[in-house]
Amino acid sequence: MQRLHIHVSVPNLEKSIQFYNSLFHAEPSVTKENYAKWMLDSPAVNFAISTGRNKVGLNHLGFQFDSDDEVNAVQDRLSKQNYLGTTEKNADCCYANSNKYWTIDPAGIAWEQFHTLDTIPTYGAGPSKGLKFKAFGNKTLIKMKNSLSACCS
Repeated sequence: MQRLHIHVSVPNLEKSIQFYNSLFHAEPSVTKENYAKWMLDSPAVNFAISTGRNKVGLNHLGFQFDSDDEVNAVQDRLSKQNYLGTTEKNADCCYANSNKYWTIDPAGIAWEQFHTLDTIPTYGAGPSKGLKFKAFGNKTLIKMKNSLSACCS
């Protein structure tokens, strides 16, 4: 199964959970002190919110896949069109361990393609330091590093 992933940075987790519970007519499947996630089936969405970010609003978009092969297929399609990105294996990010492929679209929005391997008990440190992107120039590189410092799946 493929799920759209949306991650939003919020200023107040409790108020945001109340809002999204009403909007989705569902409780979060994961709730932590700084994070909540809804795994919705209709539409198939992994919707996450978190606090403690520099910027409130859309953090990143992505797709959650059931296998690394599906992540690799997206990476191959993008690479063939010269949309570069970076791969992370066994990344501890938010409360999950995942294999990921990150890229950025021409508007500067970070896209995370990932296959979750396991849950972890603590909020992961995020992606590796020194990720390199050359897809759309230096401004994009800066935006991408800022976006990735706040990853979650």
